[in-house]
Amino acid sequence: MADHSPREHLQQRAELAAAVSSRAEIETFFKETAKEVLLGLARNPHLQESDLLRLLERKDLAYDVVLELAHHQAARRSYTVKLALVRHPQTPRLVSLPLMKFLYLFDLLRVAQTPAVPADVKIVAEETILKKLVGMPRGEKTSLARRGTGRLAATLLFSPDPELIRAALDNPYLTEGNLLKVLAREGLPPSVVDQLSQHQRWSHHYYLRLALIRNPLTPFARVLAFLPDMAVTDLRDICLDHRMLPQVRMYILAHCNARMARICRVPPAG
Repeated sequence: MADHSPREHLQQRAELAAAVSSRAEIETFFKETAKEVLLGLARNPHLQESDLLRLLERKDLAYDVVLELAHHQAARRSYTVKLALVRHPQTPRLVSLPLMKFLYLFDLLRVAQTPAVPADVKIVAEETILKKLVGMPRGEKTSLARRGTGRLAATLLFSPDPELIRAALDNPYLTEGNLLKVLAREGLPPSVVDQLSQHQRWSHHYYLRLALIRNPLTPFARVLAFLPDMAVTDLRDICLDHRMLPQVRMYILAHCNARMARICRVPPAG
């Protein structure tokens, strides 16, 4: 009797993986790497929730295998499997995006913060969270401000609640870029600018200081504190911003002229 070709052997293994029912037999297929065999295993009706989760821990699963797992009867009944599917880098968008509506708030945050999740899926997770902000309890908002992505923390800065603002500014994922965008927007609560201008971490960033100096909501005392450390050319440039209060602009220009005059009076070395 002729030996089976490698292709035929692979097909037999795939058919066996799809049909075995005992735990011992199922276990033998978890170390498989061939896509055809894993596809058969994903179709096996005897797989349990733990089996699906174990397979979804593998980031090397092919698109087709993940799709088959998503259609498994055990996946339809399991919240944990739904979450694992959304967080898997190979899950098709037609599967992961509809599943978002079933996820709890902080599981959506886990999706947005999972490095392997595609960028567009992370954005949808963030947007789903933002839609839940209306009516969200204060405690959850504060926790989200403290632990959320930089984009979420920046959005939560638009609040009159000082505690929420503090939590957002202390968020480790918040970036200078996020804050520069916040400072450029209209309708920012004055308390945000006040806290930002005094924040131990952020008030020392050069470009944030420039943005704060030009922002009409920044307390004048903080503007005065920032001026000596700023380049004259940068100060003169920001004075072109129409949003600046006229009296602040005039003071800054006078400050620049005084600094330049002092430089001109200093005799050359040697």
